[in-house]
Amino acid sequence: MSAPVSIANSDRFTFGFYFQALTGILGSPRQFFSELPENMGFGKPFGFLLISSLFFTGASLTCINEKPVLIAGILLVNAVGMTLMAAAFGFMTMTLAIGRRVTFKGIFAVYAFATGVTLLASWIPLFVWLTEPWKWLLIATGMVKGCGLKWMQSFLIIGLSIVVLVLFFWSLGPVVVYIRGLGA
Repeated sequence: MSAPVSIANSDRFTFGFYFQALTGILGSPRQFFSELPENMGFGKPFGFLLISSLFFTGASLTCINEKPVLIAGILLVNAVGMTLMAAAFGFMTMTLAIGRRVTFKGIFAVYAFATGVTLLASWIPLFVWLTEPWKWLLIATGMVKGCGLKWMQSFLIIGLSIVVLVLFFWSLGPVVVYIRGLGA
């Protein structure tokens, strides 16, 4: 067994914590998520996500030739923003579908740690076919081990939140077309 990751000390993020958490998630995700405290703050999960997002952004730029600063901004905002949105939709779906009250901080921590780990390999072309299912499996594991949900509940929450996320972006299509029409 690996040494437990000290998550509960404080909400202050350090690089030492980053590598401890990375090792814990890669080595034993069930143990890592089961040791997440209920009163987890935003600092450590957000720091973990941000460092992984910065690595993802920098590594992705090795494949980009045009407008690297703009693309870097888009990639970074997308990596962090989509995790926040997915956690929010997951929290909303959990609350509406099963009535279970896990704090948003707990759900966000699961999404941030799971996404942060998979971002480290997501920049490699075509690895999205491996990292996306792995990310959602890590999220389900985190919901079960860290939030106390059952496996079927976690898969229901993930499935419904993906549907809501897709419908949300699909519904933005007419708004984008309308806004583009205003500029013409």
